[in-house]
Amino acid sequence: MIEIDLIIEKLKKMHGEPRCELKFSNPLELTVATILSAQCTDERVNRVTESLFKKYKSLEDYINAPIEELEEDIRPTGFYRNKARTLKNVALEIKSRHFGKIPDNIEVLAKIKGIGRKSANMIVGCAYNRPAIIVDTHLRRVAKRIGLTKFDDPQKIENDLKGKIPEDKQLPLSLLLILHGRYVCKARNPNCKKCELITECDYSKKGER
Repeated sequence: MIEIDLIIEKLKKMHGEPRCELKFSNPLELTVATILSAQCTDERVNRVTESLFKKYKSLEDYINAPIEELEEDIRPTGFYRNKARTLKNVALEIKSRHFGKIPDNIEVLAKIKGIGRKSANMIVGCAYNRPAIIVDTHLRRVAKRIGLTKFDDPQKIENDLKGKIPEDKQLPLSLLLILHGRYVCKARNPNCKKCELITECDYSKKGER
């Protein structure tokens, strides 16, 4: 039986308190940052949003901005044309169908085209402090290595972990697993010597490092 509290404490020892590394001050900013983070590092997104959030403060700012101007403002995040269209479409749908408020329900938010389930969990979890399992590539890799799940499909992983992890632990564990996958338990050459989870790690026991 895997002890969730013990895993959280070990991860905190390595990475500090659970945190989202995208910088934001409200649900709209996190929604924008999450969209921009696709195929881009959080560090680069934060550099872009430092000025972006001073210029675009509301849904209307994204809706009304000339597409070419918005593209240029987010260009360093990559795939900027697709991301600009997504930002506009998401802003328009939230304004027209959700009374201008970022939904605080994962199921509702995930149905907005351009958001997706992983992003919905991130936004609702971090912006509204709700239970959430954020299944990105890092969480998926680490959760499998330490035996939290056997699944590869993100939806199956989410459902599996929801059944094993108390609601109040879901968000902190998700954020810590993401940090661990990003900085220690990497896809290639994981730094097992620095890892506090060796005793829980099937990957290390099998000598696959």
